[in-house]
Amino acid sequence: MERLSLNDHPLPSPSNPHQQQMQQGPPTPGPPMVPQLPPQMFTTAASLLDLTDKKLMVQLRDGKKLIGVLRSWDQFGNLVLQNTILRHFSQGLYGDEPRGLQLIRGENILLMGEIDLDKEDDIPSPWSPANWEEVAMLEKQEAAERKEGDGRAVRRLRDLGFDPEHAGETVF
Repeated sequence: MERLSLNDHPLPSPSNPHQQQMQQGPPTPGPPMVPQLPPQMFTTAASLLDLTDKKLMVQLRDGKKLIGVLRSWDQFGNLVLQNTILRHFSQGLYGDEPRGLQLIRGENILLMGEIDLDKEDDIPSPWSPANWEEVAMLEKQEAAERKEGDGRAVRRLRDLGFDPEHAGETVF
């Protein structure tokens, strides 16, 4: 992917008469030419155009990590992933649960990125593959322990006079 900036000029195309006029000589009086942004500068759903038909990792707001091939998207950032897997992580293990075709609502996406196919099969040192059902069970146990610990913290704060229900709000 090219590294373009706002100062880079788009390449002239023969179908654009305004750019042809710019190449021929000094501009004639009229409205000033509006610079066009390269496609890499879009920050809306249109930026997904470059990622279509590529393998992505998508992390959702609830912590789930999905890996699949982006097949379609819309103006709201909703995604359709094909050959999707849900990757579970727990205690140095990971497992891939097959999910098939997934429709992901755009507002639930926390982050996403393209997967480098050359490094896809390289497993980082602290992780080792395991059966996804076992890893999912360990993941649920960790979540339950975390929830229990959060409950203890809330009770301690309540005993000290804090109200976690309205934390950060001004109550009059």
